Amino acid sequence: MIQVDDALSIIAENSAKMPVKKIKVGKSLGFVLAEAIYSPIDMPPFRQSAMDGYAFVHSELSRFSVISSSQAGDYSNLKLEKNEAIRIFTGAYVPDDADTVVMQEHTTVTGDKVQIDILPDSFANVRNKGEQIEKGQLVLEKNTIITPAAIGFFACLGITQIKVYSKPKVAILVTGNELVRAGKKLPQGKIYESNSVMLEAALKEIGIKKTIVFRVKDSLKATTKMIESCLDQFDVVLISGGISVGDYDFVKEALLQNGVEELFYKINQKPGKPLFFGKKEKKLVFALPGNPASSLTCFYVYGLPALKKRLGFTDIHLPKMNRKITTAFQNKTGKTLFLKGFYDDDCVTVLESQSSAMLNTFAVANCFVYVPYTIVNVQEKQEIKIIPFN
Repeated sequence: MIQVDDALSIIAENSAKMPVKKIKVGKSLGFVLAEAIYSPIDMPPFRQSAMDGYAFVHSELSRFSVISSSQAGDYSNLKLEKNEAIRIFTGAYVPDDADTVVMQEHTTVTGDKVQIDILPDSFANVRNKGEQIEKGQLVLEKNTIITPAAIGFFACLGITQIKVYSKPKVAILVTGNELVRAGKKLPQGKIYESNSVMLEAALKEIGIKKTIVFRVKDSLKATTKMIESCLDQFDVVLISGGISVGDYDFVKEALLQNGVEELFYKINQKPGKPLFFGKKEKKLVFALPGNPASSLTCFYVYGLPALKKRLGFTDIHLPKMNRKITTAFQNKTGKTLFLKGFYDDDCVTVLESQSSAMLNTFAVANCFVYVPYTIVNVQEKQEIKIIPFN
């Protein structure tokens, strides 16, 4: 049995990034850049008007002859005399001889003459060439997650393809003869299975939307065969249940029979002690506890960092912050505690129903209250670490 920090270090050391692939920008949402991107052009690529109005040469004059017009998409590099202006629209090319645009609301037009009622400063309302970014400048750094704004930025620079880290293929393997799928009649002695849909939802939060759920009966032969199949097809296998020490817990033995290297088994924590982490070549396996609260806790604390590392993220762990605890309590377990809590700007409250089988308070919690095994007494209003997961 190992401590929490040791387990996290082992996971980080053994979680390799996924292979790099080229992808169309329009399909890159949620992926992580595998290369630094530099701008192929100046943006804007020419001097643009930032307003609908009139372009002119700034001087002491306030009345001009309007000799032409320029709308977005036009190109006309007119020669302007000092007393001449052109009608111009937002995004349109500003002639080289013009240095200022006055917004139309600040003018009075009579025929082909425009009177400037409020004179702007020199160079006002003109976007300079390369004002947003110059050719060759860094657009986004490597390991940046692609957002809708990033996709738009790439598109306005004419970038159509980028290199990203592939997303891992993830299998969820559910064990347990006692489990019944939600929606079916619940026989005596059975319970509804919730871990698979819960883990699928947690995976979607980090952009892994395509997962496949498998179910296996509690037998060594069936479990061994199913794990073999999952390891052949998937990059990461999340197993729910069957990892404790009961007579019908066959997962660990089945993993070892399939050549999975055990990197650790059991962590000095509560909930979630019976956690197995192993690998076969670059494929990762997490055998999570079957109790729902334990399963989700272990996923957030251990599975999530491994998957984020594979996806190309640099910050892989959930962040920690300090809050004042609202009630005193003792930790006499000798274990590190991950207690379901609810925090606001100042304080954190430990919620009721901390059982590893219960999701009722997990559903309203927004953090773990993190109590290291070395801390026994926690005083009211003491600052303590929390790990937000909302």
